[in-house]
Amino acid sequence: MSTFVYTALDPGGKSVKGRIESDNEQLVVAKLHEQKYHVLSISEERSRTKSASSTMQTSNRKVKLNEMVVFSRQFATMIDAGIAIVRCLDILEGQTKDPALKPVIAQCKKDVKGGLSLTDAFGKHPNVFSRLYVNMVKAAEAGGILDKILDRLSVFLEKEQEIRGKIKSAMIYPILVLTFAVIMVFALFMLVLPKFKEIFDSMNVEMPLATRLLFIISDNMVKFWYLPPLLIVGGMFAYKWYRNTDSGAWQIDMAKLKFPVVGELIQKMAISRFSRTFATLIASGVPMMRSLEIVSETAGNRVIANAIDSARNAIREGQKISTPLAQSGLFPGMVTHMIDIGEETGRLSEMLSKVSDFYDQEVDNAVKALTSMIEPCLIVMMGGIVGFIAISIMSPIFKLISSVG
Repeated sequence: MSTFVYTALDPGGKSVKGRIESDNEQLVVAKLHEQKYHVLSISEERSRTKSASSTMQTSNRKVKLNEMVVFSRQFATMIDAGIAIVRCLDILEGQTKDPALKPVIAQCKKDVKGGLSLTDAFGKHPNVFSRLYVNMVKAAEAGGILDKILDRLSVFLEKEQEIRGKIKSAMIYPILVLTFAVIMVFALFMLVLPKFKEIFDSMNVEMPLATRLLFIISDNMVKFWYLPPLLIVGGMFAYKWYRNTDSGAWQIDMAKLKFPVVGELIQKMAISRFSRTFATLIASGVPMMRSLEIVSETAGNRVIANAIDSARNAIREGQKISTPLAQSGLFPGMVTHMIDIGEETGRLSEMLSKVSDFYDQEVDNAVKALTSMIEPCLIVMMGGIVGFIAISIMSPIFKLISSVG
């Protein structure tokens, strides 16, 4: 008889760890399932270190969203065709080219062969299969609709990928322009302006205040060239440290929502994700309380997550979801009214899907408006900097020409 170490979620959703003596891993899993525990990982105690390192190798590497879309779509197609789960995983392992996903599929196939459910096998790799993914698969296995749920997951991931792609493609041009502008300004101050200063100093030209200020900035940038990179790197580390604190994360997320123009975009993205995730979970048969817990974790903003947690507490007390969401001031009236109607008519998933589709379009429009505003602002900023430098340099030259004349 061997001793097995396990990590699981109890019926209340809390993580628990423990040891059980048994003849094999399958009996341990059966015992834990009888206690209504959701198994996350299990290993023999004597090989715990080896097992843990193996788990880290297969689950700590990030998998691209596109790979997860393809994986879910192909998995759904094969399950719908009546192919056994182990055979599906074997085929998917051979087809995938992602070096991060391939070993995860292999480990899941091994676990399913060993007697674990697909939910438990996926749950051992939280960095690849999110809680949303695992809980939907769990509901699918309970209801015998794994093909439909996997297809729904692939649609969900495709929409996530589409929104991310739109935002990235829209921001590429402004970021390139801003990067080029910063490089050009540094080159002017560190390479060009020192040459002009040498010329003016050698000819004893009286320089106006703007020109003197310009040359002072240039001298300091040449002498202390290492300060800007240090300040940038130090600022990034300080931001990450502050972001990891509870109060810091809350204040940063609140500041993001209140920031002009950008805050509106972040709010719309959060509402779109909330509606789409909640609708997908409810339609897949995941219980309401568990669905809201997952939605809160995937909100991406502490302030909005807090509003969702308030909705969970309201449901526990017998109230409606829409009431605390409306009181938070973060969800527009249209959203809360649609949720309210969905609760009354029993069509909550359908209403949330409509809200998600609407806000997907709103996010697209907001991104276009933001980029159309950023581009002229960058052009004006660059024109102002270049114009200031040109006037500051030309003024002494005009004085020099007039004195020579």
